[in-house]
Amino acid sequence: MKIKRWQIYLGVLISAVFLFLAFRKVDFTMVWFHLKSAKWVWVVLGLVLYFLGVIVRAWRWKILLNPLKSISVKKLFPVVCVGYMGNNIYPARAGEFLRAFILKQKDDVSFSGSLASIVVERLFDGITILALVLFNLGRLVRLITDPVMSRNIQLATWVVSAVFGVLLVVFLLMAIFPQKARTVASWLTQHLLPKKWRAKADSIIDKFIDGVSVLRSWHQVLLVLALSFLVWVLEAGLYFGVMKALGLNLAFIDLLLVEGVVNLVLLVPAMPGGLGTFDAATKFMLELFQQGAEQALGFALILRVALWLPITALGAFYFVKEGFSLSTDIGQLKTDYQEETPVGPENEPLLVTEETKEQDEHNGK
Repeated sequence: MKIKRWQIYLGVLISAVFLFLAFRKVDFTMVWFHLKSAKWVWVVLGLVLYFLGVIVRAWRWKILLNPLKSISVKKLFPVVCVGYMGNNIYPARAGEFLRAFILKQKDDVSFSGSLASIVVERLFDGITILALVLFNLGRLVRLITDPVMSRNIQLATWVVSAVFGVLLVVFLLMAIFPQKARTVASWLTQHLLPKKWRAKADSIIDKFIDGVSVLRSWHQVLLVLALSFLVWVLEAGLYFGVMKALGLNLAFIDLLLVEGVVNLVLLVPAMPGGLGTFDAATKFMLELFQQGAEQALGFALILRVALWLPITALGAFYFVKEGFSLSTDIGQLKTDYQEETPVGPENEPLLVTEETKEQDEHNGK
């Protein structure tokens, strides 16, 4: 996948607009006062809960990967950290690619199957976040005095819910009826792709279906869903820690609503780490709960640093430990899979798996 220059410019523009919204009409002297007065021990306690959530994420990923290969939580935790680092400093959520890449390098897990597990993981994250918002949607609507904004937020929430619902149904059908899914996928590749790509595309789709096979078990689905809620509740513990550090007084259920809305806003394409979108959404939500603009911005800034810096530093440590550097060209890593990848007319590699290479060798290519 090649990142277009216009996509980068669009991300910069969106981030700039949201940063303007976050920092306008604020007394920065008061913001600095709140930051200096913060009780940072609460932030540290919040970070402990947050990293427990990261461990739970590794546990959840282990469950999703079990149909492909059994890997311990201890081995998956560093890979999850690298994924966070990648999403925080590289464009286009490159951290997800890095996770699959490193897992292929270290444990020889199918690249496309690993990506499928990550897609399922993100799907459950989306469902959990939407549940947090929908559960409190009535309260959110009452807090917003602007009727137009209130209607738009309700509409956006239900539209996103419908999209995630459709995706969940599709993945469940793929998992429950794998042969029918392969038949439908094969028909699509035969009718939509050039002949030279069809066999390789079928191989990729085949492994992708294997990657979602954990959804065949309702017991596993419920376990993954429960772990997803636990992940986000633990992350809300960091929101709670920042709140206590600044001496604010919000109910934990309010913080879950803030967390849900902020993460929905992060779906808007922007610069890595949700620069601008995260800050403006967090400040907006705190102001809805009758917090002053300066306290709200202080909350957003501390939370941003706490969410970004420790996990990014830890991910970078593990990334370097794997033999890479922060200046590594992610696009070049993708190119390293070129020999396993069908190449398009503009020399842009498509998604690849190790099965692609095996099939080429079998065909004498």
